[in-house]
Amino acid sequence: MNVANLQLEGLLMAIATINNVLVRKGVVSSEEIDIALRKAEAGETAAERSGELSPANRDAVNFPIRLLQLANQCQPETDMPSFSALARMVGQMKEAYNDQR
Repeated sequence: MNVANLQLEGLLMAIATINNVLVRKGVVSSEEIDIALRKAEAGETAAERSGELSPANRDAVNFPIRLLQLANQCQPETDMPSFSALARMVGQMKEAYNDQR
Protein backbone atom coordinates (compact mmCIF):
# COMPACT_ATOMS: atom_id res chain seq x y z
CA MET A 1 0.00 0.00 0.00
CA ASN A 2 1.13 3.53 -0.73
CA VAL A 3 2.64 5.22 2.34
CA ALA A 4 0.64 8.40 1.60
CA ASN A 5 -2.56 6.36 1.85
CA LEU A 6 -1.51 5.08 5.26
CA GLN A 7 -0.72 8.62 6.37
CA LEU A 8 -4.14 9.84 5.23
CA GLU A 9 -5.76 6.89 6.97
CA GLY A 10 -4.04 7.86 10.22
CA LEU A 11 -4.91 11.53 9.78
CA LEU A 12 -8.59 10.78 9.18
CA MET A 13 -8.80 8.56 12.24
CA ALA A 14 -7.03 11.23 14.31
CA ILE A 15 -9.53 13.87 13.18
CA ALA A 16 -12.44 11.51 13.88
CA THR A 17 -11.10 10.84 17.37
CA ILE A 18 -10.55 14.55 18.07
CA ASN A 19 -14.10 15.29 16.90
CA ASN A 20 -15.36 12.59 19.25
CA VAL A 21 -13.46 14.12 22.19
CA LEU A 22 -14.78 17.60 21.39
CA VAL A 23 -18.36 16.28 21.38
CA ARG A 24 -17.82 14.31 24.59
CA LYS A 25 -16.44 17.42 26.33
CA GLY A 26 -19.34 19.55 25.10
CA VAL A 27 -17.16 21.90 23.05
CA VAL A 28 -19.26 21.23 19.94
CA SER A 29 -22.24 19.04 19.22
CA SER A 30 -22.22 16.19 16.74
CA GLU A 31 -24.85 18.19 14.84
CA GLU A 32 -22.44 21.12 14.49
CA ILE A 33 -19.74 18.80 13.18
CA ASP A 34 -22.23 17.25 10.78
CA ILE A 35 -23.25 20.68 9.47
CA ALA A 36 -19.60 21.64 8.94
CA LEU A 37 -18.92 18.39 7.06
CA ARG A 38 -22.05 18.82 4.93
CA LYS A 39 -20.88 22.35 4.02
CA ALA A 40 -17.48 20.96 3.06
CA GLU A 41 -19.10 18.31 0.88
CA ALA A 42 -21.45 20.84 -0.73
CA GLY A 43 -18.50 23.05 -1.61
CA GLU A 44 -16.72 20.16 -3.28
CA THR A 45 -19.86 19.05 -5.10
CA ALA A 46 -20.36 22.58 -6.44
CA ALA A 47 -16.99 22.29 -8.20
CA GLU A 48 -18.28 19.20 -10.03
CA ARG A 49 -21.32 21.11 -11.29
CA SER A 50 -19.05 23.47 -13.15
CA GLY A 51 -17.36 20.53 -14.84
CA GLU A 52 -14.13 20.63 -12.85
CA LEU A 53 -14.46 17.13 -11.41
CA SER A 54 -15.55 13.83 -12.88
CA PRO A 55 -17.92 11.73 -10.75
CA ALA A 56 -15.00 9.43 -9.83
CA ASN A 57 -12.88 12.38 -8.73
CA ARG A 58 -15.80 13.84 -6.78
CA ASP A 59 -16.17 10.50 -4.98
CA ALA A 60 -12.45 10.57 -4.18
CA VAL A 61 -12.58 14.12 -2.83
CA ASN A 62 -15.70 13.42 -0.78
CA PHE A 63 -14.43 10.11 0.64
CA PRO A 64 -12.70 11.66 3.69
CA ILE A 65 -15.68 13.93 4.36
CA ARG A 66 -18.10 10.99 4.23
CA LEU A 67 -15.81 8.88 6.43
CA LEU A 68 -15.74 11.65 9.04
CA GLN A 69 -19.53 11.99 8.80
CA LEU A 70 -19.95 8.30 9.55
CA ALA A 71 -17.46 8.47 12.41
CA ASN A 72 -19.38 11.48 13.76
CA GLN A 73 -22.56 9.40 13.85
CA CYS A 74 -20.97 7.08 16.42
CA GLN A 75 -21.99 7.73 19.97
CA PRO A 76 -19.16 9.42 21.91
CA GLU A 77 -19.32 6.70 24.56
CA THR A 78 -18.82 3.82 22.11
CA ASP A 79 -15.69 2.62 20.39
CA MET A 80 -15.00 4.13 17.00
CA PRO A 81 -15.16 1.62 14.14
CA SER A 82 -11.86 0.90 12.42
CA PHE A 83 -10.80 2.76 9.31
CA SER A 84 -11.54 -0.28 7.15
CA ALA A 85 -15.05 -0.59 8.63
CA LEU A 86 -15.76 3.10 8.02
CA ALA A 87 -14.31 2.91 4.50
CA ARG A 88 -16.54 -0.08 3.75
CA MET A 89 -19.58 1.91 4.92
CA VAL A 90 -18.59 4.82 2.65
CA GLY A 91 -18.38 2.39 -0.23
CA GLN A 92 -21.84 1.05 0.56
CA MET A 93 -23.18 4.62 0.50
CA LYS A 94 -21.63 5.29 -2.92
CA GLU A 95 -24.51 3.85 -4.95
CA ALA A 96 -27.09 6.08 -3.25
CA TYR A 97 -24.68 9.03 -3.58
CA ASN A 98 -24.24 8.51 -7.32
CA ASP A 99 -28.02 8.23 -7.85
CA GLN A 100 -28.50 11.77 -6.51
CA ARG A 101 -26.89 13.38 -9.59
